[in-house]
Parts: sequence; structure tokens; C-alpha cells
Amino acid sequence: MVETDPKLAALLKLIDLPNESHVQIRGTDPVIPSRFGIGRAAATALAGCGVVANEIWKLSGGADQNITIEVDGAAVSLVSFMCQRLEDNSQPARDPNRPLVAFYQTGDSRWVHLHGAFPKLAEGTLKVLGCDGEPDSIARAVKNWQGQALEDALAEAGMCGALARTREQWLTHEQGSAMSDVAPIVIHKIGDSEVIPFAARHRPLEHIRVLDLTRVLAGPTCARTLASHGANVLKINSPNLPSVPPFVIDTGHGKRSAFLDLEKPEELEQLKRLIETADVFSQGYRKGALDRKGLGPQELAETRPGIIYVSINAYGHTGPWSGRPGWEQLAQTATGVAVDEGSLEKPQLIGAAATDYTTGYLAACGAMAAMVRRAKQGGSYHVEVSLTQTANWLYTFGLFKKIEHQAGFDPAIAIPYMTTSQTGFGQLHHLDPILRMSLTPPRWEQVTEPLGTHAAAW
Repeated sequence: MVETDPKLAALLKLIDLPNESHVQIRGTDPVIPSRFGIGRAAATALAGCGVVANEIWKLSGGADQNITIEVDGAAVSLVSFMCQRLEDNSQPARDPNRPLVAFYQTGDSRWVHLHGAFPKLAEGTLKVLGCDGEPDSIARAVKNWQGQALEDALAEAGMCGALARTREQWLTHEQGSAMSDVAPIVIHKIGDSEVIPFAARHRPLEHIRVLDLTRVLAGPTCARTLASHGANVLKINSPNLPSVPPFVIDTGHGKRSAFLDLEKPEELEQLKRLIETADVFSQGYRKGALDRKGLGPQELAETRPGIIYVSINAYGHTGPWSGRPGWEQLAQTATGVAVDEGSLEKPQLIGAAATDYTTGYLAACGAMAAMVRRAKQGGSYHVEVSLTQTANWLYTFGLFKKIEHQAGFDPAIAIPYMTTSQTGFGQLHHLDPILRMSLTPPRWEQVTEPLGTHAAAW
């Protein structure tokens, strides 16, 4: 009998799943150069998804199955968007000039990571700084600020930026302290409903409907992961918001994609009609934004008993920063990860979207675990994950010693996990699902398509 990995055992205990012995997590870090065990963490989260999918399969009358995940494959999945190749062997286009997504040193020798990737964020960030968008101009403007004052000013303006903190500084910070004991997945029961059993015949989630109201990267990864186990996923985006093409392509596998403008009453009502027969509502909006439209967790639990409501954000769902916008880079910067990956004198990001993708896997794991609770005892559930919760979890895997001048990621590691699909973007060479299950292997039936390709209907 294979002994259960202790990190996986702890994750399964957290979500009330039995300690399984038929799961193998094979291999070791580092795969992608980092002080953090990012491959192992991603593999653990994906193995958790496999265990819950297997539990759903068994509740549908299916036989137990073997589950395997390779650490190198899980690590590669954290740079999934970088592994894509179009028919001409090029990568999907991404803006190469992003001076507003970078570290800059402040006047008091602190480091701040700005994040003005989209037009409104760029405009607002430059307004706070009082400069143009050239790197030298930004650097001079940041030098005129004290670090804490700049972080506060950006937050006050609704912009994105974070001071680089040590781990100790984060844990004594108001937000860090509020999140220090929060588990990587939190599941709250928010309402009563009848038991909703599973009736899968071919794939664990084949009758599950998922509404995906998220973008860039954690939220879309959650729904993509659910799709890999057979869920019917409908992605809903606003036609008015910008997007990042490589991320859209990478996280669009397994989904149909529609536009709805929630500022228009008739389109908001159309979404509410979709919710009436949905099983999962996954969202990444700023805290309170959807409540104002009647789409908060309590409202949906009342109008659609049995709903699984998934909330994904940067800094967590409690504490003074719970409504603050943020991204992968800022979560790494604020929580101590960037200082430990580099140093206080020169913070450095992990060379992978380690908290983004892993948070998506944890969200999918939590959503499926909530479905299991619904099938056994009924109820509506709210699943909460965040980039900060995941960053905290990464620390539990320990740190490797710093190695100067590490070689970069070897793309050859991805080759065994690649496949080719004919998509709405043309022929695409991309990563397949990494998790292996002996009876219900994860796969995507719907190819990735441009945003808004489909009707907003099941």
C-alpha cells in the first residue's frame, strides 16, 4: 500500500475527504528554479482535485481508481501560458513593453511592485505618480515617494501596487495577521437545500453546470480544471473589459464563452436566469461589487438553493485589504515571497505564476468538495480562496537554499505533457491536463475559443 503524502493528507482533512492511499505524487522540486516547492504544491492541489473527482465518481456508482501526478508536470503547468505555440510556432502575442508591471525603488530605499497592466490601471497609476509611461520617468517619480505613502496612495485611488515585505513584516501587518491562520481553502455553508446526488456515467462532473465570471489567471484556471473532469462551463465576460490573449487562450480549454454586460439590466437578468440552473458560480470581482447587483453569495443561496459560490481574490476575504485589487506579482511581493526569492535589497518574483494557477487548482478542489457535501447532506456553500492564502500555503512546503545564477526553466520538461488541438485561434500546441486518473482521465472536450464566441445560454 502506498503511504499517503502528508501534505495531501492535510489538504484532504481540511476539506473533509478520506485519507486516500491510491494517489501517487512522484518527483521532487526544484523543477522551475525557485526557493519554493512550487511544483510539489501544485501537484498536491491537483492530486486533491483528483481525489475529490474520484469520490464523486464513486458516489455515482463508479469504481475506485488510481491517481498519479508528476511534480515536473505540475511545475510546468505553472508556466502553462508560456508553453503555447500557434501553427507558425510563435507564442500568442503579449504586450512586451510593460513598464508599469515591475519593481521600482522608492525614496526611502523600499521596493514597490506596480501593476498597471490594463489601460484604466495604467492611466490611474500614472496619475498617482504624476509622470508619463516611460520607464525612466516612472523610476524618477517613484523615487519621490516614501514606500508606505505610495502603497497607500495607490490603494486610495483604487490602483494596484504593493511594498516588498519580509515574511516577518507581512505576518505582523494588519492584513497578514488577519490571514495568518486562514486555510488555503475555506468552505462555509451559507444555506439549506435538498440533497443533490451525482448521476455521472462517463465523467465525474458531466451533469455539473459552471458559470465562470473570472479573468487572469486563478479564476479561469478553476473553471478550466472543473471542465477537465467533465463540467459544462460557460464563461461570461464583459465586452467592455480588456484581456490578455495568451491567458485567454490558455485558460479557455473546456469552456464556451459568451459576453454579457452586467451594467445593462436585461443582460443582468439574463445572467440571473442562467444562475437558476447552475451548480457553480465562480467569480473574481472586488468584494461587494456583485452584492450590489444582487449576485452576492447569500442572495444566490436564496434564489438558487444548492449553489456552490466560489470567490477568488488577491489578499483574502477578511482583513482591511479584503476589498483591495491585486495580482500574482503583488501577492508574492506583499507576503514575503519576493524577498525570500531574491532579497530585501533586490526582491525577485518566482519565475512562474505559482500562486495564480495553484489558487485555481485549490478553488476547483474546494468547489468539488462542496459538491460532495451537497450530495451527502444538502446545502449551499461558499468557497473562498486567494493568492495570499496560497502564498501562505507555499511556505509550509519549506524553502530551498539560495543558488546564485540558476539556469532558467528547461522547455524540454514540458514535451511529455503537450498536445495539439484545432481551436478558435487556429492549430495550437499546448499543455494537456497534467493529472492522471485510471478510469476517468481528465480531458477537455471543448476547444479554446475567442471571448464572446457563443451565446449566453446553456
